[in-house]
Amino acid sequence: MKKLILVLVVSLLGFNLKAEEKRIITSDGVELYVKVEGKGKPCLYLHGGPGSGSYWFEKFVGDFMEENFTMIYLDQRGVGRSGSPENGDFSMERMTLDFEEVRKALGYDHWLTIAHSFGGILQMGYAENFPDAQEGMMMINNTIYLNDSFCKSWAPKASEFLGTEYIGCENDSLPVMERMNELGNQMRERDIFYKMAYASKEKEAVMNATWAEVENWNYDFGNSALSYDAYWKDYSVLSKTITVPVLFFYGRTDYMVGPEHYKLVQFPNMMLWGSDVGHVPFLENTEDLKKAILAYREKFSFSS
Repeated sequence: MKKLILVLVVSLLGFNLKAEEKRIITSDGVELYVKVEGKGKPCLYLHGGPGSGSYWFEKFVGDFMEENFTMIYLDQRGVGRSGSPENGDFSMERMTLDFEEVRKALGYDHWLTIAHSFGGILQMGYAENFPDAQEGMMMINNTIYLNDSFCKSWAPKASEFLGTEYIGCENDSLPVMERMNELGNQMRERDIFYKMAYASKEKEAVMNATWAEVENWNYDFGNSALSYDAYWKDYSVLSKTITVPVLFFYGRTDYMVGPEHYKLVQFPNMMLWGSDVGHVPFLENTEDLKKAILAYREKFSFSS
């Protein structure tokens, strides 16, 4: 890990202090953990989970990303090293406003975003609420419609690993979240959950071990996010209206999102990149992920 330096508090008055770690206070008083490092076009990392934090991405591919972009690692409100709102507001409107307030606090006119997994939902909500903020979008194993990912990939594949056959969402007597919890618990009991996302149990263990490297982790957003209807919205409809350059990178063995989820996306200015990898390409088959990002950067002239 690179050595961390002084933590600073930055107000939302546009005052931009050059430092590795920052604490940015939102307009509703939430303290957000932000780390800025690298060179080139500013690029905000929107982590998934919901609630996984930015630490994983920085740890595994941070050096590469910082060679090519000025990276902004943000732990979203209610996640990791960031605080939570007193009023419990984790709505899409508030989350995307956080991104805007961070952008303005850091002094950027616009920026790129790179998102992973559930981060794609946030990325799409950000594009909808603030259409001029993102100059380009890199979508890494992203879902843009949770129901599609669950019904067409997550539930059927989990059932297959458990030796059963899923009856389909349209015939299921349980709500999606209850079925997801039930299947997930069964896989964990049999110690086979890793098959949904990783090539091996050892890779899952490497990822899970990183949780212990950050003390006092905040789980508030992860515990409440999926109770908001906006996070279940079908954003594939919106995708055909987004004209900025998009890299849509997907894993052919990513059963969390779905190997065929890419068929939903309709971005008019898109680089589609299929890879022989599961759900976490910044841990497995990292070289192909790097190739995709460099190809996107070169094609759309995001070199400075």
